[in-house]
Amino acid sequence: MIPNADIYHVPVLLQESVDGLDIQPDGVYVDVTYGGGGHSREIYRRLGPGGRLFGFDQDEDAIPITPPEGGADFTFVRSNFRYLKQWMRYHDVEYIDGLLADLGVSSHHFDVADRGFSFRFDAPLDMRMNRRATLTAAQVVNTYDEQQLADVLYLYGELRQARQLAAALVKARQQQPIATTGQLQDIVGRLFPREREKKEVTKVFQALRIEVNHEMQALAQMLTAAAGLLRPGGRLSVITYHSLEDRMVKNIIRTGSIDGRQQQDFFGRINSPLIAVGKPIEPSEAEIQANPRSRSAKLRVAEKI
Repeated sequence: MIPNADIYHVPVLLQESVDGLDIQPDGVYVDVTYGGGGHSREIYRRLGPGGRLFGFDQDEDAIPITPPEGGADFTFVRSNFRYLKQWMRYHDVEYIDGLLADLGVSSHHFDVADRGFSFRFDAPLDMRMNRRATLTAAQVVNTYDEQQLADVLYLYGELRQARQLAAALVKARQQQPIATTGQLQDIVGRLFPREREKKEVTKVFQALRIEVNHEMQALAQMLTAAAGLLRPGGRLSVITYHSLEDRMVKNIIRTGSIDGRQQQDFFGRINSPLIAVGKPIEPSEAEIQANPRSRSAKLRVAEKI
């Protein structure tokens, strides 16, 4: 039986992202952001007995599929997707037919108070997607120097007040350690006008989460590996939620390079292994109403040339 993924996480752009994979029943597919199995369940439903599906998740709370007997082969990999290439080699997979990634944070992470991802709850300042990791958000705000904090807030939160925020954090921690989400919100919230406070504090939490989980570095490694693993005609289907992620995905599709530097052949043609399939897709108003988390989502699909 395949569990109800909606208990764990409401899949975003479910049909559109899986449709983008153009699934072949006997193909090899990878869902690198398994979560509660919502997207994987739909991929699996379209596979035949000769198909294979790999689900990656570093979180111990992820719920692996128990596939029905006689169906496609399913393998759950408890690992960060940055190690995609190594795990495919381990499982003797040379090429894949499609890869799906639903980036960002799952509903589950936001809804479980003690994970520390949301300022809806006053909880320990944690933010680790993999609770076996050692770095927490509390360690970042209490041990990084002022310049390091400013860099994190500017690069990953795109916050104009990064220096002011960093200075406020350093000053506050000199009085007492910043240990909870409530303390963090109180410290940084004062620096924003009331009408923008929620939106800007969300960016602070985003920046710390990205730093704690090394999300940008992991995404770069995964996308580069995916471009190499896809067989000709294979599909990449990626859902992003903020400009940092989307820029990286757009770059590798357009130029074959994470940083957007164009690699050209002898004749000056851009040497990218991927080509975009259609225009980016955003959720409908109906989906946004049903699942507010989808509001900032954007789906990009590409095919291996």
